[in-house]
Formats: sequence, structure tokens, C-alpha cells
Amino acid sequence: MSDPSSKFDDAQVRVKKLSATPSNAHLLELYALYKQATAGDVSGSRPGMLDLKGRAKFDAWSKNKGLLRDEAIVRYVTLVDSLTQG
Repeated sequence: MSDPSSKFDDAQVRVKKLSATPSNAHLLELYALYKQATAGDVSGSRPGMLDLKGRAKFDAWSKNKGLLRDEAIVRYVTLVDSLTQG
């Protein structure tokens, strides 16, 4: 399974089967890398200060601005690997 897309698909399945919920920091990183890999750079405006969850997700995703799709996939798979082994 050397194809990045296959590894990405497999990682998405494995992350849903984790026995424990990852930390908020890991969840945000997973979200941001997934969005970067599937949708590219963040778009739209930053949510208002009362939308704490939306704002955190937007900020996490925007930190990956300019990251290439394949690199986002590699980082996502690596993070899932570390979560499933730990």
C-alpha cells in the first residue's frame, strides 16, 4: 500500500477505531491536515470570537496554508500511525 491516497483512506478508517479519544490538540491537527489534504488552503473569513470551536478549527487549518496535498496526507497518516501505536 505505497499509494498515498490508499494510505490516507486507511488512516481515516483507523482513526475512527481508536480506543481512546485523542487530545484536543491532536483532534485539531487531524482536522487541519484532513481539510488541507481534501480541500486545500483555508478559505472564507475567520469565525467570530463567540464561536470558539469554529475559530480553533479555522486557526488550525490556516496554519497549514500552502502545504501541498501530498505532504498533508503524509503528515495525517504519520499522526494516525502515532496515535494507533501509542
